[in-house]
This record gives sequence, structure tokens and C-alpha cells, in this order.
Amino acid sequence: MASKKTKAAFEVGCPHCGAKLTVDAEMHAVLEHVPPPPKSDFDFDQQLKGLSEAEGKREEHFRQQMAAEKDRAKLLERKFEESLKKRKDEPVEKPLRDIDLD
Repeated sequence: MASKKTKAAFEVGCPHCGAKLTVDAEMHAVLEHVPPPPKSDFDFDQQLKGLSEAEGKREEHFRQQMAAEKDRAKLLERKFEESLKKRKDEPVEKPLRDIDLD
């Protein structure tokens, strides 16, 4: 009797997800369902493209920081000169000490 059911049953594969169904031909019912194997979302080409993009972003950021560092030296020099000009015109005052406030 068991051999009769196995002969009447057939296996069908889902073309979309890859699941396997065992169907009984006489009763028109699903006897067994085997889920599809887990799919890997890892794609080497996509990962390689992501690495290339990340490398480009790193290089661009590095170039921007180098340019900012060059400009930073000029900016600090300008600030120093402006501060020196302002302080040069002011008279020199004796600083107040805590003891002088008493």
C-alpha cells in the first residue's frame, strides 16, 4: 500500500523560489513541502563595486583635507597678523593681580 502512494505521488519544483512539493495524484493534495535552500545575498561584483566607490570617496576626502590644511596655514597666518596689528596700536597696560584688587 505504501508503494502505491509513492507511485501515485510526484515531485514538483517551484521555478520561482526553488521549493519542492510532493503531490499525491489520486487525492490532489500536497504530501510534503521542502523549503528552498537559503539564498545568499552576497554578490562579489556588487561588493567589488562598493569597495571601488569607497576607495574613491576616501581619496576625494583626503584631497579635500589636504587642501584645507594648506589653506589653514594661510588662514592662521592672516589671523595672527590681524591680531598683531590690533595689539600693536594699543598701549601696554600693567596686568591686574589679585593682590592689587584689595
